[in-house]
This record gives sequence, structure tokens and C-alpha cells, in this order.
Amino acid sequence: MRKILVCEDEDVIRDFVVINLQRSGYTVVDVATGEDALRVFEEQNGDFDIALLDVMLPGIDGFTVCKKLRAQSPELGIIILTAKAQEMDKVGGLMMGADDYITKPFSPSELVARIDAIYRRVNMAAEKQTKNIESGPFLLNLKSRTLLKNGVPIELTQVEYQIMEMFMKNQNVALDRNTILNGIWGENYYGDIKIVDVNIRRLRMKVEDEPSNPKYILTVWGYGYKWNA
Repeated sequence: MRKILVCEDEDVIRDFVVINLQRSGYTVVDVATGEDALRVFEEQNGDFDIALLDVMLPGIDGFTVCKKLRAQSPELGIIILTAKAQEMDKVGGLMMGADDYITKPFSPSELVARIDAIYRRVNMAAEKQTKNIESGPFLLNLKSRTLLKNGVPIELTQVEYQIMEMFMKNQNVALDRNTILNGIWGENYYGDIKIVDVNIRRLRMKVEDEPSNPKYILTVWGYGYKWNA
């Protein structure tokens, strides 16, 4: 889930930010004060990827909120939002632990691009730190390159493991056959694309309860496959 905490006291700007982030696929929780930002962050156990914080807030300012959030979560992506162009505001936010800053006024494309960049960075860092990916009854160990279903090991070839890794890193995302082919066999592979279908059938024999009626590796007709667990 791509989840963002937005703290902005001006209703018009906050609504503008929320609408554009939601259109871009983010789940947004918005508040108008620094106190509410800290409260919501604690109530939701820090379950956010990014915090977008206005500097000039009633009560606790954005810099203070930034510092407190950073102390609680080193992994959180933090972007400072300021109406001032002074260098000290930018430097101050970065010194308090922010990852980036956006100066008002800004366009929707700039907002989303900057947030997307931070999200990618946060997501890549999280993937490097984790050793496992869990999905339904499955657990994929990225270090040992093994797959468990309900705690029972499933023997996979390297190609099957790579397909599972691609699926579990893209849960509920329809992947076309060419994307799977290029991701597993490489862009210079000149064989038949049916190799994807063959390996999917073989993989279903190993991971599905009823391979003829799959519920995890779903076919997207005329397109490719989707992992659903």
C-alpha cells in the first residue's frame, strides 16, 4: 500500500494535494495541524510510507513534526512543503531529517513526480532490509531463495523461483507475458514466448491446491497472469 500522511493547514491546498495523490494511486490521510499529524501517526503505528508536511502550521510547526517523526521512523519518507523560497527553510527541513522539499506554488505533475521519487527510494530501501515476502499462506525467503506454503517447503527451479519473486513483488498486478519473459529470460531471449505459459503451468502444479482451478496464479485472458493471495 502506498500510504501518505499529509499535514497542511490551508484547506484549498490540502484538498488539491489529496485529490492529485489519490488520482495517482496513493492512500492519503490528511490533517490540518502538527499535533494531529503526530497523533494520527502514533494511532496508526507509523504505517505510512511518506509524510508531506507544511512548514507554517498553527501550534507545532512542520520542522518540529519532521524531527519527531524522523526520531520514530528512520525509514519514513518525509517531504517539507513551504511557501517560502529562502534557502534557510530548505536547509532547515533537510537538517531536521526531511528527504526533500517542495516550494509553493507547485504543479500536480511536480508534486506527484517528487513523491513518486521518494516512494521508490523508500520502497527500495525496505526491500533491501527485508529477508522475506509474505503473501497469503506463502513465504518467500529472499536470502535463501526458498518458498514455503503453510510452513512446508516447495521445491522450485531457479526460473520458477524468479517467477514467484516477480509475482510476489507485484501482488494483484496484471503482468503481461512479455514483461515476464523479459524479466526472467532477458530482453535478448529469442525463443518462443510460450515458455512463459509452460513454466506457469508447472508452477501451478507446485503451488496450487487445484492446479486446474487456480486461485493464486490467475490468468488474465489475452494479456498474461496475476498473483492473487
